Order: sequence, then C-alpha cells, then structure tokens
Amino acid sequence: MSVLVVDVGTSSVRASVVEGDEVSHVHRRELLPTSPAPGFVEFDPAAMADAVLDVARASAQAAVDGGRHPTGLGVTNQRASTVVWDRKSGVPVGPGIGWQDLRTVGMCLALRDQGVRLAPNESATKLGMLLDLADPGRERDLCFGTVETWVIWTLSEGALHVTDQTNAGVTGLMVADGGSWNQAVLDALRIPDTVLPEIVDSSGVLGPATALPGSPVVCGVAGDQQASLVGQGCTRPGLAKATFGTGGMLDLCVGGTRPRFERRGGAGTFPIAAWRRAGRTTWGVEAVMLSAGTCVEWLRDDLGVIADAAESEKVAAAAEDTGDVWFVPALLGLGAPVWDFGARGTFLGITRGTGRAEIVRAVLEGVAQRGADLLEAAESDTGLDIAALRVDGGMSANGVFLQALADAMGRPCEVSPLLEATTLGAAYLAGMALGTYADEEEVAEAWRPARTVEPRVSEARRRSLRQRWGEARARSLRTVPELSDLEF
Repeated sequence: MSVLVVDVGTSSVRASVVEGDEVSHVHRRELLPTSPAPGFVEFDPAAMADAVLDVARASAQAAVDGGRHPTGLGVTNQRASTVVWDRKSGVPVGPGIGWQDLRTVGMCLALRDQGVRLAPNESATKLGMLLDLADPGRERDLCFGTVETWVIWTLSEGALHVTDQTNAGVTGLMVADGGSWNQAVLDALRIPDTVLPEIVDSSGVLGPATALPGSPVVCGVAGDQQASLVGQGCTRPGLAKATFGTGGMLDLCVGGTRPRFERRGGAGTFPIAAWRRAGRTTWGVEAVMLSAGTCVEWLRDDLGVIADAAESEKVAAAAEDTGDVWFVPALLGLGAPVWDFGARGTFLGITRGTGRAEIVRAVLEGVAQRGADLLEAAESDTGLDIAALRVDGGMSANGVFLQALADAMGRPCEVSPLLEATTLGAAYLAGMALGTYADEEEVAEAWRPARTVEPRVSEARRRSLRQRWGEARARSLRTVPELSDLEF
C-alpha cells in the first residue's frame, strides 16, 4: 500500500510516494520566503497552494502511471507559520507570516506585562496581527491555519479545516495539556473561536483530498520535527533524533505522560506533543539550536572559504584537529540550555598558524558541541538516558561533523537512510491509520540506520573537551545585552 506525502519546508515544497521504506516519484518546487523589512519573514500562501497542487498531482499521477495508486496522504510541514483566509472564497487576506518572523516582539512584551506569556516565533501574535489588519472589528468569516491546515484545506477543496496536536501545540494558543484552545490567550488577542481549526489526531482518517487524482484520504499529519522523530523510529521512550538543517532540533520521545514543566525545563527544553493517535497523546521534549547549517552557509556565502557545503567535509578533514581553535555557533543567539538571544558567534584561540582547514573544522566541531549540549539538556529535563542519537538533515551527510558529534556526546550517531526523515514519518503516521503498520512498536522495529558512527575519544578526553567548550560558550554570552535580557 503506497502513501503520497506532501512536505512543505521553509524554502521548498516536495511531494513523493512512499511504499514501505521506498521513496519514489519525488517532485520538488522551490518556494523561498521574502524579507520585506528587517525581522520580517513572509511567504505567498496562494503560491504555496499552487506549488503543493503541482507537486502532489505530479507525484500522484506518476505513481498511477507506474501501477501504484496512493490510497493515503500524509502532510508534514514547517511549524507555526501562519495563514488567514476568507472561508467562503478561500482567498488569503494577507501574506503568510513565517515562523522566523519577529515583527510581533513588542506585542509579546506587552502581553507579558498582562500575564500572558507568548513568544514571537509562535503563531498566536502573528494571527492577532493579521486579524487586526484584515478584520479589526472581528466581523468577517475568516479561517486561521498553520501550514498543514492551509495545505489540507487546499487539497480537500475547502472540506477540511483541521490541525493536529503537534502543530497546534506550538501556536501558543493551546492550554498546557493540549486538550483545548486557551481561552485566556484568545481573549487577550481578540481571536474568535470560529477562525480556529478542529484539532485532530496525527494518525487517523480525516477525509479525501479531492483535488488530487484518485482522491487519496488524508490520514497522517505532523509538524516537521515530530515527523522526523517518527520517521527515525523514535516511538519508544528514551529514543531521540536530531535534525541538523539551518538550525538544529533534538527531539526525545518521553511517553504518555506530559513533562512536568509548562513552558521550558530547567535545562532549556520545551515539552511537545510528539503525535496523537486514537485520541492518546505521546509526549516528548525538544531542544533547540538556532544556528547549525547556517554556519556552513556563512563559510560559503559570506567568507568564501568553501565553494559549497559539501566541500566543508574535505577541507576540515585536511586538519587533524582545530589547533585548539574554538567556534561558538551563536550567529542568531543561543538556545538550550542557556537561551541567550544576545549571544553572538565567537572564535577563540586563533594564532598565526591557524589556517583555512582549522577554521572550517572548528565550525563543524562547534556545531557538534552544541549538539552535545542539546542531548545533555534533554536528558537533564527528562531523567531519561539517550543511548544513541539518530541523525538526519543536510549536515548528516558530513562525515567529519558526525564523528565530532559522536565524540562530543560520547554516544553513537545512527544516520538516517533519508537525509529528510520527515517524509517517512508522515508516511508512517498515515500507514498506521490505514493498517499498513499495526502500531508505534512496529514503526520502531522498522528503523534501519544507513550507518553508525562510534565515538573515538576516551571519556576522560571527552570530558576535558566539554569543559573547554563550556568556557568558550560562556565567552559568547551577553554580547548584545539588551537582547540577552529578552525572555519569552
């Protein structure tokens, strides 16, 4: 039984057909966000809808032509990006507001003074702002959705206005236990109940995608990080994955009980709904690194020391070590465990003997040390031990980085067979709804890493390097004090 998967990222839209672990008939369209002003990140919802229809129809038709008729549809997506549209016409009332958009920082600070805690990367204030612009009197019949809601509305031709708990949980609009929308937040932002989508299971039959050939049934929905968690078989407590893309996200499956902390744990992780099936939520925690692949892009695009991202591995491998050069990848601040938006990227230990290879290697090893930070934060906030870390994302193709990560953690890295495991995760969620997979345990058993990278340094050496890393990281803090003082 095959499943069509639509994966909407920050910069592209992909569709593919999944049967078992085989991914085929991949179609992709670039869909880059725009930044019309500093801190603004926007996208065109109508262009996104057109791109989704184009790639999904192409993949579905290719599968049919090849003798495979997709019966189910899974959707995975960038989280917290926000769209508002007219219910009757289906026309967006303004631009889509990207999850990275910071224009509502002032609104978040004002709400904090009223006792309402929201972050600018959540959807809540983005929705409030769009409603203030398009419907100040709250008189129009409008719909709100994050990206998966807009995509499913488009593919079902307006029949389905839904979200799942993995996406709803990062909007800032839900109560802590994920059981309902938070009326206090809705009242503070004057958000009518009528604009909100229905919260449904991540794995379950929702309805047909009538805009596609054969009308496959929508039956799998998850935000990108949770889809990657499921796609790498992390469906048992204690199993964890890290995705190293533009930023880095480590997600750890906790189980059926929500973490005790409401917004952020003592080590800086966030509670997340990992997925919901048959009305039961499986919980996790997420640790965030704000700059990962961005640092490699900086080497390429701004410093010009490498021609492309792949060259970073070859250049770094030319040096046995960094020559005691340390790089803190805080180009956009630091996430877990310290959460300092005013931290900035820092090089330490540069001498006249420091060359190109040492600089590039230091960048890769700095990102690896941050990966170890995330692992330690997740273990600290949950009390669970992570025996090995499963890894996907663009940087998982870099052997020097993977070895540095394994060495920094003192744990093996198990590399995903797909660089983007989100596709498999959406397919697994859809497959459980269709009966292709019996349950989460069968999904866990399906995990087969492409390769495993074992740590090579002694535990004493690792601890010594981690101590040095902690000293370097501390030097990067409070570079911009006014940003360091921001707390969301």
